[in-house]
Amino acid sequence: MKASKIFLIDLVTLMPEMFGALTNFGVVGRGFKERFVDINFINPRNFATDTHKTIDDRAYGGGPGMVMMADPLIKSIESARAKEKSLGIKRRKVIHLTPKGSRLKHEKVKELSNEEGLILIASRYEGVDERLNKWIDEEISIGDFVTSGGEFPAMLLMDALIRQIPGVLNDIESVNQDSFVNGLLDHPSFTRPESVRGLKVPDILLSGDHEKIRIWRLKESLKETKLKRPDLLINKSLTKEESRLLKEIEQEQEQG
Repeated sequence: MKASKIFLIDLVTLMPEMFGALTNFGVVGRGFKERFVDINFINPRNFATDTHKTIDDRAYGGGPGMVMMADPLIKSIESARAKEKSLGIKRRKVIHLTPKGSRLKHEKVKELSNEEGLILIASRYEGVDERLNKWIDEEISIGDFVTSGGEFPAMLLMDALIRQIPGVLNDIESVNQDSFVNGLLDHPSFTRPESVRGLKVPDILLSGDHEKIRIWRLKESLKETKLKRPDLLINKSLTKEESRLLKEIEQEQEQG
């Protein structure tokens, strides 16, 4: 099965070999194999002007580490832009994976999955020359920590995004029932056998009553969220059913 429209990613990176873990395995790997998504690697060293292919230098004003130079990165972006013109596709967003960016959330993943493609910048060292920002549309962070480079953050973004593309997953409900889709963590899941070392599957899940199972799962989802990520409930607009179930949970917790 092939996609009618291919999601096109141009990825600016010094280490394209790292991405084999994403493109060759699992459901996301199948997305590449079946051409739901295509990727092109752009190495900024190819646009360096000296014989040593230098793409970094010391920071003006001193300080530890090296900074990626603006010009090779700008030329990398421009080469991706030239491809857009040749293929007749609309302008894609340029996203820089950096700890300075906005923290990645499910809503942003969904938004980006509706684009025709992306140009991703996976930088390294102590960051990039600030002047590159004129060519950047958006900065994204995967969390409040620092990695050795933007490759792993880019993989996480791509993995989350590609599985949203229709056809990549065999069962679209797998996406619709993920954590964060409705602003809550996912409910607990169980599979066979019914008993594992004395721990049994909840009776409700064996009842065959789909409505009772739906309500149980929603309540458990609310319970998981309240326990593990209460911050998600602060800004969530609860339905009447969710409010009722949350009140039940709070009463049960008060009763011990």
